[in-house]
Amino acid sequence: MMLKYFSYSVVVVWLLMACAGFFIGDHANNVVLSQFLAPPSTQTFLSSQALGADELGRPVLERLILGAQTSLFVAIGVVFFSAIIGTTIGIYSGYMGGLTDKVITKIIDVFLAFPGLLLAIALAAILGPGIENVVFALVVVGWVGYARLARAQTLSLRHREHILAARSLGVSTPLMLYRHVLPLILAPLGVEATFGIAGAVISEAGLSFLGLGVQPPDASWGSMIKEGTRYLLMAPHLVLAPGIALMLVVLAVNLIGDQWRDYLDVKSRSSNTRK
Repeated sequence: MMLKYFSYSVVVVWLLMACAGFFIGDHANNVVLSQFLAPPSTQTFLSSQALGADELGRPVLERLILGAQTSLFVAIGVVFFSAIIGTTIGIYSGYMGGLTDKVITKIIDVFLAFPGLLLAIALAAILGPGIENVVFALVVVGWVGYARLARAQTLSLRHREHILAARSLGVSTPLMLYRHVLPLILAPLGVEATFGIAGAVISEAGLSFLGLGVQPPDASWGSMIKEGTRYLLMAPHLVLAPGIALMLVVLAVNLIGDQWRDYLDVKSRSSNTRK
């Protein structure tokens, strides 16, 4: 129960930080050399200098909030487009079967043959840095998981009685998939989406750390960690603040995915009820 409250609390704080980023604007990019590597202080707990300043005197707290906004934008964009593309392809492949299913399955296997993050790094390097290119690169490698899951679920549903009845009544294939198949597979796809959010957050941070993601002066947790490694011994807060934030968000989202998966597992719920 404590893990449940912890995970939801961290996600709520993450969302609030992302919303607060709209009110900060460019103030977080102002260079104040007098605050060079200023450490966190209890005297500035309620100010923007609560987490100290970076190598340009910029407040770490404000840049941490902007980094939360960046990670949320990338996560939502990647999961939204990946889910739409992958689910559409997977449902169509599983429902049609035959040669169509074989061709799509081979295409999925080709994408699975490459490590996802390495393929995203290659695409980001070709397309160039930028948040839009990061989203595109992660979508290219992220749709595969949704396609596999949607295809497997559709294969188990295509011979159900209500599907056969709708087909005998002459329901068109798009309407069949939208009204009779998709609602029955939304739950497992939702679980996949939670893990996709965590994967997108950590992938965006990794690409930004390598210099292929968000570019200065825009803030990203990955780029903050990259910039802070040069001053790790003098100002460890430059790495600790975004690193802890990244760890907590990814951990919380994964815990929510695990909880949702356990809730949807009928056997697990029945055993817990008996206890």
